[in-house]
Amino acid sequence: MSWLGFTWVAALFGALAAVPYFVALTGSSGAMILAFLTQLPLFAVGLWLGVGAVALAGAVAALILFFGGSLLTATVFIAVNAIPVLVLVRQSLLARSGPEGAVEWYPPGPLTGWLTGFGLATTAAALLLFGGPRDTHEILRHALAPALDGRFAEHAVELEGLLAYLAFILPGMIGGSWMVMTATNGSLAQGVVARFGANWRPSPDLAALDLPMWIPMLFAGSAAVTFLGGISRFFGINVMIVLAVPFCLAGLAVLHAVARRFSRPALPLVVFYVLAGVFGWPLLLIVVLGMLESPLRLRRRLAQPS
Repeated sequence: MSWLGFTWVAALFGALAAVPYFVALTGSSGAMILAFLTQLPLFAVGLWLGVGAVALAGAVAALILFFGGSLLTATVFIAVNAIPVLVLVRQSLLARSGPEGAVEWYPPGPLTGWLTGFGLATTAAALLLFGGPRDTHEILRHALAPALDGRFAEHAVELEGLLAYLAFILPGMIGGSWMVMTATNGSLAQGVVARFGANWRPSPDLAALDLPMWIPMLFAGSAAVTFLGGISRFFGINVMIVLAVPFCLAGLAVLHAVARRFSRPALPLVVFYVLAGVFGWPLLLIVVLGMLESPLRLRRRLAQPS
């Protein structure tokens, strides 16, 4: 592709990434769905044309949001979408020569570590923005009061308890949700470019995912500080919520490895994902499975043929 074509394609994908922000300003009912897919064009152009294309697309999107919105909107886009996607694409496209000249691509475990690091940074930003649990509770109270006071006027005590609970876990939920959004967009983009034969690298093998050791160690430390109570418990629980996402991926790695023992591996995977999408609770079992994977090496044990 020529330099001019490269520039036009990157600029087009950058414009597509900016669209959801403008749709959100209209208050459209589909704004949330589009906002969830903001990173998809950035991942797609990066996994197709490389890191330079992500940088150019992110810059174009930021400029559009600056002139069409505000400096704050453009800054949030760069921090939440452009920079993380740029780093994740760069890491995913790293490769080296292995034994007998085979190409070894950057493995999914360290990629999950980078994703987790950005998720923790997002949680820290939410903590700085909202403050502690008491300040977050007040923010939620003022934001949701018009919608909730009329309906739950007779249950004011229960409402305050619910708001206090949400305020306690909100930063971690924001970080975890961002991680799910980013992992989903990256997977979708890789699937799309691979479908058209335009992928730079082969799709990572989820069954080969090994979490970096610092993730279970951080989880153990966070669980320990929750027993101290007070603000330590607040920080510890929110970090544990974020770390549930990489543990979920580790649990899915075990599931994918076990599914390969079947003559039709897709069948048990489809059944699980349908059940998880309908009921949700199977994902909690997968998180527990991911927690047990590292110390017990379940993936290697269960994946071995009998």
